[in-house]
Amino acid sequence: MSDADTPTQALICSARGCRAPAGWSLRWNNPRIHQPERRKTWLACDAHRSQLGDFLTARGFLREVAPLAGSPTLDGWTPTTEPQLGEREE
Repeated sequence: MSDADTPTQALICSARGCRAPAGWSLRWNNPRIHQPERRKTWLACDAHRSQLGDFLTARGFLREVAPLAGSPTLDGWTPTTEPQLGEREE
């Protein structure tokens, strides 16, 4: 079997117990232990994007949220850093 014949595994949401395909990348770092330019990534499905983002924001860790490449969430999206501290997406 060649690489072209191998099915691509879907990226899975990072929320505990969730097996849904991820559509979002939450990029974060802990400023007490990471260099400012370093980013760690959690993946999120639409249902857990806010929950995971709120968790990281409450700790001051969230740096940016972006749709995953090849995700249907890319339709109509323009690059931005979100959410801003103190803002919540409804």
